[in-house]
Amino acid sequence: MLTRVKSAVANFMGGMMAGGSNGDHPGGSDLPLKYPYSRPEFLGLSPDEIECSADHIARPILILKETKRLPWSTGYAEVINAGKSALNEDQACCEVLVVKRRPTGCSTPNRTSMARRRSSLPNGEGLGPRDGNDGSEELTLHYWALFDGHAGSGVAVMASRLLHHHIALHLQEVLEIICTPNLQPPTCLGEELINHHLTPTSQRALTRAASLRGAAGAPGSPSTPPTRFFTEKKVSHESLVVGAIENAFKDMDVQIEKEKAVYNISGGCTALAVVYMLGKLYVANAGDSRAIIIRAGEVIPMSAEFTPESERQRLQFLAYMQPHLLGNEFTHLEFPRRVQKKEVGKRMLYRDFTMSGWAYKTIEDDDLKFPLIYGEGKKARVLATIGVTRGLGDHNLKVHDSNIYIKPFLSCCPEVKVYPLAECEHGADDVLVLGTDGLWDVLSNQEASEAVTCFLANCDPDDQHRYTMAAQDLVMRARGVLKDRGWRISNDRLGSGDDITAYIIPLTYGNKQN
Repeated sequence: MLTRVKSAVANFMGGMMAGGSNGDHPGGSDLPLKYPYSRPEFLGLSPDEIECSADHIARPILILKETKRLPWSTGYAEVINAGKSALNEDQACCEVLVVKRRPTGCSTPNRTSMARRRSSLPNGEGLGPRDGNDGSEELTLHYWALFDGHAGSGVAVMASRLLHHHIALHLQEVLEIICTPNLQPPTCLGEELINHHLTPTSQRALTRAASLRGAAGAPGSPSTPPTRFFTEKKVSHESLVVGAIENAFKDMDVQIEKEKAVYNISGGCTALAVVYMLGKLYVANAGDSRAIIIRAGEVIPMSAEFTPESERQRLQFLAYMQPHLLGNEFTHLEFPRRVQKKEVGKRMLYRDFTMSGWAYKTIEDDDLKFPLIYGEGKKARVLATIGVTRGLGDHNLKVHDSNIYIKPFLSCCPEVKVYPLAECEHGADDVLVLGTDGLWDVLSNQEASEAVTCFLANCDPDDQHRYTMAAQDLVMRARGVLKDRGWRISNDRLGSGDDITAYIIPLTYGNKQN
């Protein structure tokens, strides 16, 4: 009897995840899948191996096979959850892309001007980036990404297949500029043409002169008024790359929304992506995954989590400006606890979008509505539904048993942090660690740093598999060991029951390629 009950629950949960509940397209199970469920391509798993990996009791840790290697000898490990969902909703991608200049006369980005290079050479080695910082016509970029799905794996799978293409397309638009170090980005591409026959100094002078003429009137006109000088913001090449990544995330989200009308693309996902190019690491985060650099044993945070608590003021301001989004069921104000009917007329602590501190207000009937943000830590929720405030997808997600859409409060825009890799010296144990929230729910930055540093210190510096083994060890520390009272980690603390995925990326490889 108990077995039948367990089977029924498992089938029910599996159907929910495969069909995409929680606001996915009505009748979504009748639509074809955009992409079938799978594990990351670079793991090279067979269908039988994928099925075996979905063991919620044994929870085997998956790593790269000995015959495979990622660029930079990157380490990777993952483990499925302890029964939270039928499938592992984390997804990952690692690619080396070559972005080529747009064909002459082409006004739009061209996908044929890009190529994947990870599979073109044995083990992904020998892929030193032709960075194009000498004005060459192509740029090599290295890409790592993690996607943590929720309410289904469809969006995470789709984003893992396509986000890097959107990034490459946007970089292609500014390739000629970012590959010419001494060239100031023109304010208007159509009016201020790049002249390769001029020295960088002459080009900047010409560009500024053109800007001033444009402000004064038609060049050469007898009635041209006196020159009107004005200041113009200087835009760095770095900020062009940041903008390309930000717009790529937005385009990815738009594509998901459009294609949900014709494909079964379930749920939503957080996204953490890293791009290496021109000697710099660009770390883009939308959600609650995390990236840290470990350098000489010290931790450098490279991302911040976006949660209902960390984005409280943004969410409250939106609700204040557009109260109809709350459906007359929620209040944008925050209170230390739910307000009770008997407390109307009394003075209670509260805060709104203008406040980081707390104050007292007289409770009114409107304050009895459920708060926009409720709960603390991992239990904090927006509109009593979702615990992350940035990511991709979730376009049809609604508050349970209502017509209140949650997507207006969610942002697909990432925060992008830049690390000047080429300007810093790194040792063999200096790494960039990427992990989904299943890792960071139970390990602090310092604990992860100490674990990785200690493990690598006991490995042969010339062993190319050391980073894979370190990733496996880190995931094992977060998962823990199965005991009578569940999964337990050090000091008998509760281990992570979530999907756990981690990259360990050695930074010395970036230095070698500059």
